[in-house]
Amino acid sequence: MIEEYVETIWQGEVMGAKGVSKKGGKWKIVIAVIAVICVIGVFGGHKSEKSATTDDSSEKTNAETVLESQKESTDVSSEKSEADASSETDKPAADSSTSEEKPETKAKKEAVPTEYKNALKKAQTYSDKMYMSKQGLYDQLTSEYGERFSEEAADYAIENVSADWNANALAKAKQYEKTMAMSPSSIYDQLVSDYGEKFTEDEAQYAIDHLND
Repeated sequence: MIEEYVETIWQGEVMGAKGVSKKGGKWKIVIAVIAVICVIGVFGGHKSEKSATTDDSSEKTNAETVLESQKESTDVSSEKSEADASSETDKPAADSSTSEEKPETKAKKEAVPTEYKNALKKAQTYSDKMYMSKQGLYDQLTSEYGERFSEEAADYAIENVSADWNANALAKAKQYEKTMAMSPSSIYDQLVSDYGEKFTEDEAQYAIDHLND
């Protein structure tokens, strides 16, 4: 655009020079060329300053972005390190607790006498197969006509046997009803009798209440 402007001025001055003296026309051309050069310098300076300003702004923005990224990366690394440290601190405590319990549990199992273990096995069989009451089971384990376990072994067996006494009473009541055709009242008396099944009154009543379920 500027080159076209210079060429226009040059042509204008040349055309004007035909009507004046050769010397005077030459000076006008020189002055016009100098003016054009000044204009070019001004526009070029503004363009350079604008480009420099844009470059500086771009460099500043890039630098700020890099600093922010580095800061975020540092914060994340710091948080991760703290979390890892906390996890490592808690882990030994849990492992220590577990290692302390295992020998204790093992020693407890080994400390149970063989007689106690056998009494428990026998009690579980009587409960599962014959639906005996808690008191009836104890008497059977300690009776001289029964299993003849010591009272301590029988107590251990009763405390550790897996049994639902209400369910046992109900199962026994249904046996009496089916095989002996007994009335609910007679079944109740048989369940609570000291010469019968020796269930508690609550257990016997549960059995009667659910006899027809």
